Amino acid sequence: MKSLLHRHSTISLLLILAIALSAWSILISHPTKLDTGNRSDQPDAYMEDVVATIMNKEGNPSLKIESPKMTHFIVGDTTYIASPHVTVYRKSPQPWFINSDSAEATKGIEQIVFSNNVVIHHPSDIDDPKTTIKTASLTIFPDKQQAKTDDAITITQPDTTMHAIGMLANLNDGTVQLLSQAKGDYVPSS
Repeated sequence: MKSLLHRHSTISLLLILAIALSAWSILISHPTKLDTGNRSDQPDAYMEDVVATIMNKEGNPSLKIESPKMTHFIVGDTTYIASPHVTVYRKSPQPWFINSDSAEATKGIEQIVFSNNVVIHHPSDIDDPKTTIKTASLTIFPDKQQAKTDDAITITQPDTTMHAIGMLANLNDGTVQLLSQAKGDYVPSS
């Protein structure tokens, strides 16, 4: 019974993976093309109601982007992302979630710059406490699993609130380096 359940779970997982890869392939190969004439300052493609999962070399999800609209421009190979909801998967069981009003991805997804009301959240797991970081802008490098900002940040964890100017975060191991003017408040829960 146990091996039959394991076999059905494996088949179901492979089927879901195949469907996700097929959907991503369709999105990549069939974005809506726009007739821009010869103007390079106009978008060349856009997608609406986007849910895209990027897989790593091992076939595991590394990044998921959800957005009501993404618009691509040939100049600078830049994609503007409206109201992005990004999930950055890592070795830990819990991923990082990043939301903002807008974002701009360059050279595919080599670098993504989030702006306006940026919130980074990580649920608690075995190694790290629940963490929420708020800032005005954030740049992530998905392949390097790094995030950085030079703006003011507020980090909230259970019983602790920290403020600083700038940070460099390793999203894979959960470490955050505060760059300057760091101060914190310990507020024990009642």
